[in-house]
Amino acid sequence: MRLPLYLALAYLVLIGYASLYPFANWRDLGLSPLAFLGAAWPRYWTGFDLAVNVMAYVPLGFLLALTLRRLPGRWPAALAALCIGALLSFTVECLQNWLPTRVPSNIDLACNTAGSAIGAVIAVWKGKAIFWHLTQLQQKLLAPIPHAELGLVLIGMWLLTQLSPETLLFGVGDLRQVLGLTPALPYAAPAFFMLETGVIVCNTIVIGLFARTLLAGRNAPQLVLLAFFVLALAIRTLAAAVLVAPHDALAWLTPGARLGLLIGGVLLSLLLMLPAALRIGCAGVALMAGTALVNLTPPNPYSEAALATWRQGHFLNFNGLTRWIASLWPFLALPYLTALGRRL
Repeated sequence: MRLPLYLALAYLVLIGYASLYPFANWRDLGLSPLAFLGAAWPRYWTGFDLAVNVMAYVPLGFLLALTLRRLPGRWPAALAALCIGALLSFTVECLQNWLPTRVPSNIDLACNTAGSAIGAVIAVWKGKAIFWHLTQLQQKLLAPIPHAELGLVLIGMWLLTQLSPETLLFGVGDLRQVLGLTPALPYAAPAFFMLETGVIVCNTIVIGLFARTLLAGRNAPQLVLLAFFVLALAIRTLAAAVLVAPHDALAWLTPGARLGLLIGGVLLSLLLMLPAALRIGCAGVALMAGTALVNLTPPNPYSEAALATWRQGHFLNFNGLTRWIASLWPFLALPYLTALGRRL
């Protein structure tokens, strides 16, 4: 089972990105990158910040120790996970010396290392039992296809994109901000309605067929898929309520979203009856069509207002991360679907 490896790699990238975002305005202050190691205890600190820095590295230590479980002995895997977590934290703290929006901290380094140690110890203590249960769950739910664990990670990344309240519902692949491009079409209500509906229809088909390919069995997957879409919409609703405002929790439920979910659900139900190879082919076509449409859709004034509200405080880095994942997800999913289609 390679799921711990895939999750550990994904989490390494996530931490590195969140620690160094926005990767802009690098400058040299003429200080040693190791000067922060001898700094005094910070004047302003909170228990919440310390807890966050510890907890952020607990999953990393846990996943790394599970990934390295084949090392001889009981504790070498935990020790290696601790060293990797500490080295990652030390590296990003050093690099933060050149970022104007970042302040390197020896307290952060200590908390991150402690989090890695806690996660590694949990993996040694209960890792075998957790790993066994994960294996049993995988054999029960996932289809016996190549690299099913990688597909599961991609599904998890897609769910993460739903935490961005300013993006279109299910909309992924928008490269305009990444490439610095201006919108091709000005905002107009009728055009926006049609394009939004098309984006949601295409991506409902994509994620539904993608998830169905990973699931074992014939009848149960329909219920699992329904629960999966309910989870995605719940994440979207909760994110809007927490990150924007409670009264905006259902702001994503626009007329275009309602129509797109209805049409996409009907088409997905029909496409699920196709053989596996044809389902993958349809998913690839819908993925490319949805990516093209989302790059043609003009910006929504509500989305811009939500983004202005969200880009405050600690959510700045998280917003950048989710937007990058949303932009790049189709270009990660399409090669996976292509490779999978050749094997079926």
